[in-house]
Amino acid sequence: MIGPSAERTPNQTSYRVTGQGSPVVLIHGVGLNKDMWGGQVVGLAPHFQVVTYDMLGHGESPRPSGDCGLEGYADQLVELLDHLGIEQAGVIGFSMGGLVARAFALRHPDRISSLVVLNSVFNRSPEQSAGVIARTAQAAEHGPDANAEAALKRWFSLEYQGANPAQVSAIRETLANNDHQGYLTTYSLFATQDMYGADELHRIAVPTLIATGELDPGSTPEMARGLAKRIPGAQAVVLEEQRHMMPVESPRLVNQLLLDFLLRADCLQDRAKGIVA
Repeated sequence: MIGPSAERTPNQTSYRVTGQGSPVVLIHGVGLNKDMWGGQVVGLAPHFQVVTYDMLGHGESPRPSGDCGLEGYADQLVELLDHLGIEQAGVIGFSMGGLVARAFALRHPDRISSLVVLNSVFNRSPEQSAGVIARTAQAAEHGPDANAEAALKRWFSLEYQGANPAQVSAIRETLANNDHQGYLTTYSLFATQDMYGADELHRIAVPTLIATGELDPGSTPEMARGLAKRIPGAQAVVLEEQRHMMPVESPRLVNQLLLDFLLRADCLQDRAKGIVA
């Protein structure tokens, strides 16, 4: 499936829309862009209107301001939904995108119909925090490419790297070509905001799925379970033998998880509206 050409909102957010049905928005991770979701667009577009976009400081979207917090990234999504005339959407956030999705759910609860957080962070240990802060300092000094090789080793299995060198190389190039300031602003938030809204998460009142990979060293199963415990009724899923980039490395597996959840969430929403008996 070849997606449509990218378009832009009045505030210059770059986005694509594929498929028809209930809207689902996918938010990529730090250093990546909307193209990371190719496997999910193929899998979800037959059932949903799939919206992918470049978050602030990434791809073809504008830089965030230097003092931009997660609220600014959440408000970017609101502007996109307003531009598309979408009142409510399911929101899927990966890694840093999971933090944005959390902020969006708390800041704009009337605009979200379901929430999925994939391979994201919550309640890092002191050692984990020290490691990501050190990587932020390296990026500040040497640019987005500073941590690329180590990141790819954390993100992908050795087997996938060996079998798909061109795709891994393309992702490395994407990381290296990020705008320095946009990347640093975003990565700094990723490094420090793992507890964003922790005491308010009980207010999230939509169907919620928190998932990660068994072998994800930065977004661990413990983090996923801990985050899910804070959100009423949230489901926590750990996919066996998967690493950080499981949406890219294992799209069929991840798509089945997403479809099962999203179709069920859609049905619950229809019942709440009296559409389904």
